[in-house]
Amino acid sequence: MSKTSTDPMRHALSGPTMGTRWSALFYTEAGFDPEPVRHALQAEMDEVDAQMSTWKPDSALMQLNTGPIGDWIDVPARLADVLRLALEIGRASGGTFDIGVGNAVGAWGFGPHAADRTLIRKALAAPRQAAHVALELDPVRAAVRKRAPITIDLNGVAKGYGVDRLAAILGRFGITSGLVGIDGEMRALGLRPDCEPWNIAIESPDTARRAPHSILALQDAAVATSGDYRHWTVVNGRRLSHTMDPRRGAPLLSSPASVTVVARTCAEADAWATALMVLGPTSGAEVARRLGLDVLFLLRDASDGVRPIATGPLFLGRPGAPCVGG
Repeated sequence: MSKTSTDPMRHALSGPTMGTRWSALFYTEAGFDPEPVRHALQAEMDEVDAQMSTWKPDSALMQLNTGPIGDWIDVPARLADVLRLALEIGRASGGTFDIGVGNAVGAWGFGPHAADRTLIRKALAAPRQAAHVALELDPVRAAVRKRAPITIDLNGVAKGYGVDRLAAILGRFGITSGLVGIDGEMRALGLRPDCEPWNIAIESPDTARRAPHSILALQDAAVATSGDYRHWTVVNGRRLSHTMDPRRGAPLLSSPASVTVVARTCAEADAWATALMVLGPTSGAEVARRLGLDVLFLLRDASDGVRPIATGPLFLGRPGAPCVGG
């Protein structure tokens, strides 16, 4: 059937950010010019990257990291927003989500430089104080004070926050039907034009290939996955995930293969996915149930298969809300 002037127009945009690419798929009325949206999306991603990158020596985050202890340091509004959320989830997770692991991330080779045995020994021996204890934030002034030495790393939340900013830009243009993402972190706006939710694949935790484990139907919500199968290092013949255990200053020794979290915002989903990886399936599932989080843990079993543990109505199969448009 041929399209008419009243059919929704599909737009698929993308661009570079944070060492990877952002994407935006959305629908508008016919005749809509997507170029102003493209420029606004890229500008927003450039701003987030410029503020939160650990790969850019002049980023606002790196300036904060090198700033003096005890002084109030003004930070940009976007960075202040992410720090506030990160400290809140740090407290709520008992410190298992901790942005103060920057030295460990760098020492083990997950930052701009290769792993360094001397730095690893220092990271393991260093006294550990959670970021929500070591940092004081004044959200009104958008200022931060370090109470103790700390190196902040926002890789567990910055991409999720970036996805939320992509969604906000689409909303600014009056777009109500879309799907935005950075890597596997995604956020759905409304429904598709056929009045169906957006279908998003949850990856099987396989290091050799990309294949879906299951399909998630999403409407006005965000999803993020943390796993051990995409970024890792090998130490003494043992493969270690990029996710840091803030209690040790080192990569997790044992963890789920992956944790997928659905939340209101992608920044929240991103941070909680990291926290629950650290907590593991038993304690993590208890925390998820207590907080009412929709979570899917994927665990490897002895026969090289995958066993799921789910919490929350979304993953336990409660039907979603009916479509009311179209």
